[in-house]
Amino acid sequence: MFGIPGKQAVTLTPAAVAQITRLMKKDGASGLRLGVKKGGCAGMEYTLNYVTDIDPLDEVVEQDGARVMIAPMAQMFLFGTEIHYEVSLLEAGFKFRNPNVTEACGCGESIKFDESLSAQR
Repeated sequence: MFGIPGKQAVTLTPAAVAQITRLMKKDGASGLRLGVKKGGCAGMEYTLNYVTDIDPLDEVVEQDGARVMIAPMAQMFLFGTEIHYEVSLLEAGFKFRNPNVTEACGCGESIKFDESLSAQR
């Protein structure tokens, strides 16, 4: 929808591919839907949910068996994002390296996007 022909909207690291395919198999999901919503101290938060049916308006990214669907209203905010899965001593989870983020809160759970992206909507 907002992409560049021949270029995926988001990319997945090998660790993210492995975790997403594990989650898809474990829960019998068609993939994970990535979106954004208002919330958190910086203004926006990522959402990630299991999907059984693919919405025809979703941007579908498939990489090595992993499938991520991007909700239509989130596509402009997520273009160019790299999704990584990280395991540390205290936590494990998906990390988003998003070039559209201008600020993030101290806890790392919420983000703020470039204001010009909101104006394009």
